[in-house]
Amino acid sequence: MPSSTNTKQRILVAGGAGFVGSRLVPELMTAGHEVTVVDLLWFGNHLGKDVNVIIRDVMDLRTEDLKGYDQVIFLAGLSNDPMANLAPALNYVHNVAAAAHLAHAAKAAGVKRYIYAESCAVYGYTDNSLSTEEDGTVCFYPYGISKLCGGLAVSSLADKNFSVIRLRMGTVCGYSPRMRFDLLVNTLYKTAMMEGKVTVNNPEIWRPVLAIEDAAHAYIQAVEAPEGISGTYNVGSDNYTVGNVAEVVVDHLKARHGKTVELVINKVPDVRNYRVSTEKAKRELMFAPTGSIETILAGLDLHVGPSFPFEEDRFYNIRVFKKLLGA
Repeated sequence: MPSSTNTKQRILVAGGAGFVGSRLVPELMTAGHEVTVVDLLWFGNHLGKDVNVIIRDVMDLRTEDLKGYDQVIFLAGLSNDPMANLAPALNYVHNVAAAAHLAHAAKAAGVKRYIYAESCAVYGYTDNSLSTEEDGTVCFYPYGISKLCGGLAVSSLADKNFSVIRLRMGTVCGYSPRMRFDLLVNTLYKTAMMEGKVTVNNPEIWRPVLAIEDAAHAYIQAVEAPEGISGTYNVGSDNYTVGNVAEVVVDHLKARHGKTVELVINKVPDVRNYRVSTEKAKRELMFAPTGSIETILAGLDLHVGPSFPFEEDRFYNIRVFKKLLGA
């Protein structure tokens, strides 16, 4: 097997000031890597003052800007269905064109590895089967289509000198300095805290949930994977039905906060239903998830109290995006 790249790497993280990046970048630096972040700072900058942050559009980066970097991580783009549905054309620019442009420039600059943040949303509706990376994809909405197309574009550049790793991420949840409450577990936690009630539109649909600490771990494992490894990898902490997630949240609020939360169940059809196998990532990237719904909730308890300003616009991507489009 090729040697590991766990020596110090010079890494550029596109979109590194976002929800995942604000947890990942400090951990990369703690692991001994030199990190530069390129970000438009739509959601502010919650990174430490010791982080080199360049305020720049990824589409403006050129080959000469990437010379000297060992690896590039692409976390940029529009990050969920509401944003993509609001501005489909921009969604394709940011998630496909920008990803492909940066990968092409990185390869020309001599970068050795490109890590692309894909999404398990590409599986669409899988009729409760366990999806592997070799299974087909069925994308119904602009977001899933764009993430799949971005992944296909960057993987077409892979060769023996340019490793491309596509991490198909589950629904990332948990605490980040750049906090979000528009993600499954975070949303239910917020609603339970504020209203004493959680509503589930379809309790039977499946989602691969990814604790944010496991997400950061997956990127670090990809950075430090043996040279020459390329491929697509499903990444999740575990698969849950939405109903099961809600029940855990309700039980948690009762046990930890003494708060009785009403659980409202509806039967709204949903064409997004998928659960995934992460065996390939565990085998080839040594990805070893330790997170769960319980650890996600414990992390939120640690950083988010009952008096937290849950409803501020900055915690919801679509609200910030609408303001940006209006401006």
